[in-house]
Amino acid sequence: MGDRWRVGVDRSVCIGSAQCVHLAPDAFRLDSAMQSHPVEPETDANEKILEAAEGCPVEAVMISLLAGGEPVFPPEE
Repeated sequence: MGDRWRVGVDRSVCIGSAQCVHLAPDAFRLDSAMQSHPVEPETDANEKILEAAEGCPVEAVMISLLAGGEPVFPPEE
């Protein structure tokens, strides 16, 4: 992939299903409120992180390009 990403979790949407943690355990953690957060908000593009975002049942995981801010996931409609 080669790009750098900014990864975030919308905590107002996150339901703590932990799908992101199961799919990308090195990239996401649950906090004491059982909500997800990225381990590294700025990271190299990574297929596992994209799979985790796609696997979130409420689409709480957001990924954008670090340079320019264009959305990677969820895609613009």
